[in-house]
Amino acid sequence: MKILDLFNLTTEQQAKLTALGDVQVIEPADLNSSNVKSVDAIYGWNQQARTVLSESPKLKFVQSNSAGVDYMPLNDFADKGITLANVSGIHAEPISEMVIAYVLAFARGIVTTQAARRDQKWLGDQVRMQNYTIKNRTAVIFGTGHIGRAIAEKLQAFGTKTVGVSRHGKPTAHFDQVVGDDQGVVQAAKADIVINIMPLTPATHHFFDQAFFDQMRNQPIFINVGRGPSVDTEALIAALDQHQLAGAGLDVFESEPLPSDSPLWGMDNVILTPHISGGFQEYGDEAFDILYQNLTSFIQTGKVAVNKVDLSAGY
Repeated sequence: MKILDLFNLTTEQQAKLTALGDVQVIEPADLNSSNVKSVDAIYGWNQQARTVLSESPKLKFVQSNSAGVDYMPLNDFADKGITLANVSGIHAEPISEMVIAYVLAFARGIVTTQAARRDQKWLGDQVRMQNYTIKNRTAVIFGTGHIGRAIAEKLQAFGTKTVGVSRHGKPTAHFDQVVGDDQGVVQAAKADIVINIMPLTPATHHFFDQAFFDQMRNQPIFINVGRGPSVDTEALIAALDQHQLAGAGLDVFESEPLPSDSPLWGMDNVILTPHISGGFQEYGDEAFDILYQNLTSFIQTGKVAVNKVDLSAGY
């Protein structure tokens, strides 16, 4: 089996794969017109992967190095019978920690005082009485998978009520309540914190639009660590301007990098981070563990062991 490595496998990781027997790792620089037609698997995704997709009749397995796969040609995979797996699960801890950081930054006055710091303003008395704890507050989390559950677990430790929104609406660990998609806006309208961790699909594109934000009655903080295009950026900016939202913590955007002329850059009640919430030092090792499980299983059975993507659902 020949696997194209597009995610910088270490020497040790490559050796572990070749030890499976009859496995050859092809580096991007070594891909050529001769071997491109014999690639069986791809680790990662970029333009070279698209070339392999179009030219290799042997391609049958793609292991994404991300959880979201909305940037991949899922319909082509389905048409060609290609199995796709992601690395869902490894982001739960870093992203949930990032969400807690956002929430506490707003609740404990860090956002306000850091904005004032630029003008050398000491706002101790003003901010002190505006600060709040997140105990007994309500957080509505759109998405109850690995990441959503990790966020809910951490928020519950602070005494926050957690409401999950999912397609199935079934009870889920670490959520005080789970509702179906049809009740998500109703719950968000009453929330203190609204968090998006949904995958990007046709159904979730611009899910958070003007109609959604118009329903907010409690001036919640809005956090997006899901996918940028799930949010209508213009509607979000308007909701912040009109104080429908108290603030926003944003790690993903419709256009990345965020355009230099975006009003979001200048908003004091917005935390901007450049799509880094899922990153951590051991990422490569944990992603490889999933690749290794899946490649081993695929060689033996023609099926992956974990994290198979439903190509019709998009996740």
